[in-house]
Amino acid sequence: MSEHLTIAEAAARCGLPESTLRYWERIGLLSPVRREPSSHHRRYSDADVARLETLANLRAVGLSIEDMRAYFDGSSLGDASAGQQRALFQAHSDRIRAEIDAMNTRLAYLDLKVAYWTARESGDSEAASAIADELAQVIRRINPNRSEKEHA
Repeated sequence: MSEHLTIAEAAARCGLPESTLRYWERIGLLSPVRREPSSHHRRYSDADVARLETLANLRAVGLSIEDMRAYFDGSSLGDASAGQQRALFQAHSDRIRAEIDAMNTRLAYLDLKVAYWTARESGDSEAASAIADELAQVIRRINPNRSEKEHA
């Protein structure tokens, strides 16, 4: 890319709305972008677009504005900040992993409830009873303080 891009072009390249680019500039996450003297339109350089692409990636994986700032502050230090950068991404990875585990437990619960009621609908009380036993195990993962009598 040899020309500087307009805000619309930069936003399209990064997959972000123009309002996000303006907001990031306003809060200092992105340095104020040079404007053309004649039109006063923003013109994004290769370096600006590269930073926007990185910000878009960080946003897509759920990093907060504060963590985006920390990432860029640390990245300017190179390997000296490797431990801090690893910890930043590890914390987010752990959070996502916990969310996935919770969602998998919810999904298991819902799938078992569907199977339970399907068995009940077809009159298969033996299958329903077996599914209820499995359901009790999932419910204990959802709410470990709940008594076993309340499982179905």
